[in-house]
Amino acid sequence: MEHLLPVIWVIVAIALLLFLTVKAKMHSMVALLLIAIFVAFMEGMDTTTLIKTITKGAGGTLGGVGLIVILGAALGQLMTDCGASKKIADTIVAHCGVRMLKWGVLAVGVIFGISMFFEVAFMVVVPLVVSIAREAKIPYMFLIIPALAAIAQAHSLFPPQPGPVALVDAFGADSGMVYLLGLVVVIPSIVCAGIILPKFLKGIDTYAAPKLGNIDETSLGSFKLPPFLICLLIPLLPAVFMIGHTVIANFTAKGSLVYTVFEFLGSPNVSLLVAVLVAMYVFGVRAGRTISETSDSITSAIKGISTVVMIIGAGGVFKQVIVDAGVGEHIAAAVTGLSISPLILAFFITVIIRWATGQGAVSAITAAGIVAPLIPVFNVNPTLLMLATAAGSNTITMPNDAAFWMMKETFNLTIGQTFKTWGLLELINSVIGLGVVLILSLFI
Repeated sequence: MEHLLPVIWVIVAIALLLFLTVKAKMHSMVALLLIAIFVAFMEGMDTTTLIKTITKGAGGTLGGVGLIVILGAALGQLMTDCGASKKIADTIVAHCGVRMLKWGVLAVGVIFGISMFFEVAFMVVVPLVVSIAREAKIPYMFLIIPALAAIAQAHSLFPPQPGPVALVDAFGADSGMVYLLGLVVVIPSIVCAGIILPKFLKGIDTYAAPKLGNIDETSLGSFKLPPFLICLLIPLLPAVFMIGHTVIANFTAKGSLVYTVFEFLGSPNVSLLVAVLVAMYVFGVRAGRTISETSDSITSAIKGISTVVMIIGAGGVFKQVIVDAGVGEHIAAAVTGLSISPLILAFFITVIIRWATGQGAVSAITAAGIVAPLIPVFNVNPTLLMLATAAGSNTITMPNDAAFWMMKETFNLTIGQTFKTWGLLELINSVIGLGVVLILSLFI
């Protein structure tokens, strides 16, 4: 009971959060802050510690995600307002055909998920996918679900993302095998979550498309846009810089000029800033727009994303309260003595901690510390254990997760619709991922 009580308070808090936002119609940011304070007091946190935790949670989350979200939104707005997104959408629709579009965005999602932070990929890919859906005249959610399923799963399983990198190190897994077996895990899971799932989700064809750009279709033809490949390359610049940094780090000495340059350019904030600056020129000045007009696009993007940013910050406070209260340690202590396959144990420990803390990387690393000592005891393959843990970190998210609120607020969904779309695609990604790992364990 000693270890269960802190977990129970978190469950009660999430139930109260749902009541405040769904029934009482309280603003999500205010509700999250109130619930965070409630959990802190129930877990016995003193007021001095709570004040520091609130500052740390909001500051840490907004510091890591806030600028990324804003720059990503600005990049998407610049592309949308000058018609670059529409040009990309037109080209993809013309070459893929409507029936193959979902497979195309699935592949794009995997590429972005491997190479970019989730928040960056989300903010760059979503406007493109919505534009593609608009051009193809199909409900946008039928393309958003496969795109996000692919981004989320690839982000959770493959280096150089922080969670997978930490797991590879903790388990001593072979990076090459992680990519090889990871593809075997990713393909069936994103097909189930991205292609099959939408067929069973009734009503998603009625969701109103979000307004991610102020498009005046009659004026788009007046802009001088570069060729399709250039339009596509600019939003991919952050991915190019991040992958370049990873490659350079393996072939040059740390501290060398080349390493330092790519380390700087490969950081998420800097790479996105460079992409925005390039977009301001290519999709602004060179396209025939004034600096003032490009600035208006960025201002519009910031206004449109401000609510999302503040809600994410409040979610960071809720997460930090749970982390500082030691809920993860209590969960670990409660399940450590169970007699179960280390693959399944790692998965469920990660799932529970993810639900409690709202952080995929934190849950995976915590589970790794518990399960890693079992590798020699059970003679389990480190790569499979890493993939099982990573799959657990990508499970259905709760309202204490920043990604949950990004999905809800970006598409103006209800709580129920967010669980129905984002929640189910994450759950299927996670469960199918574990299933494939268990099947692989029969042969490896």
